[in-house]
Amino acid sequence: MRIQAEESHSGSHASYASHWALAGGGSLLRTGSHPMGGALHIKQFEGLRKLGRPIRPVAVVGEVAFLTKMESFLQEEPKHLGHNLVDCEDWGAALVTFEDGSVAEVVSSDVVLGGIYNRMQLFCSNGRIQCNMNPNDQVLAYGPSDESFGEAYLAEKISTRRGWSFASPDEHWASGYHQEMQDFMEAIVEDREPFSGWLLARDVVAVTYAAYVSAEEGRRVEVAL
Repeated sequence: MRIQAEESHSGSHASYASHWALAGGGSLLRTGSHPMGGALHIKQFEGLRKLGRPIRPVAVVGEVAFLTKMESFLQEEPKHLGHNLVDCEDWGAALVTFEDGSVAEVVSSDVVLGGIYNRMQLFCSNGRIQCNMNPNDQVLAYGPSDESFGEAYLAEKISTRRGWSFASPDEHWASGYHQEMQDFMEAIVEDREPFSGWLLARDVVAVTYAAYVSAEEGRRVEVAL
């Protein structure tokens, strides 16, 4: 019935991410496409199981912000967040309505400290599912100083190794990269569509840019199917 999804962190490593002309968008596209894809995929899969066809998005309300351009942040030193964005937003949100009346709330930002924040919640009529991709507590590591673990890798984008860290012993597996490649190869061998196929890619782009139009014009925007 309702999906909440977010992926956020403290800013992109890539220099091109500062420029709309090079990145195609800011946080809502660059980072938000991941939780958006997850939410749209779940509804597609639900529709195929229940109706024999995907449940598609029909409308979106979007908002974006340039939080690292706030005067209070510009005067703050030292800065712990990436702050070199030129014309790309560092926070974005999209409220998506699907053709069956269900909704998804998708958020992304470059203003979250403490490592990657990547979570999804499903609020169903007969249950609730909470997915803690990052951080998750499969391994917790405590160090009294930043040098406690030497050069050992703990997790992506953590700004300090002091205190408790949500260490990721197999970050690629936890992020789904192995499963993604497995499905890719099986799709070739079995001559089938991948679980996340062209339709999902198309809808992620359509909904995201419709959200940009909504943010720019201050209105609800229908998504062309």
